[in-house]
Amino acid sequence: MFITFEGPEGSGKSTQLPQLAQFLEEAGFTVVKTREPGGTKIGDQIREILMRMENTELHPRTEILLFLAARAQLVEELIKPSLQSGTIILCDRYGDSTMAYQGYGHGLDLKILRSMLKFATGGLKPDLTFLLDVDVMTGLKRKKIKEEWNRLDAFELSFHERVRKGYHRLAQEEPERWRIIDATQDPEQVQEEIRIIVLEALKQNMKKQQDTSLVD
Repeated sequence: MFITFEGPEGSGKSTQLPQLAQFLEEAGFTVVKTREPGGTKIGDQIREILMRMENTELHPRTEILLFLAARAQLVEELIKPSLQSGTIILCDRYGDSTMAYQGYGHGLDLKILRSMLKFATGGLKPDLTFLLDVDVMTGLKRKKIKEEWNRLDAFELSFHERVRKGYHRLAQEEPERWRIIDATQDPEQVQEEIRIIVLEALKQNMKKQQDTSLVD
């Protein structure tokens, strides 16, 4: 099963994902944690270019191509082989980040981006996506306190507002895949909600596999 975590800056993805991974591993599941951009040797090198504060001249089109290059490598090197072996993949950001940040944030053509995403991922989509939702000001304040400030964080406030609105539009388009969690709650409550949803999704996924095997 392929599960992704999305959300504005400071939404708590990097806190919630490892906690879920530990919970699932203790329950007996095999889990792989990864992130975007990065997750592979090549992807981590691309991440450094994308996040460095001094790379202010990076054009939005260049930015999207770098993100897609890292993603293509991650899919082929890690995600696809892991899914084929029955492993649960937990990924901090994936293709929806491209639509939210480069599409809605930068205003790049959404139709073109969808086509590029399909090429980069081979059409691979998550089974379940969490939108950890937090208002922009709260999220950015959290990010400054708890995490490393990077080039994307430093964009103007209006950019981050567009990103958040973009996420909600994406969730509205595919409600069967998305689950929106109020990330302003206590982290423990956020984690509890995530666990309940994931366990139900895993239950449904196993039932579907059993039904398929019976038909075969």
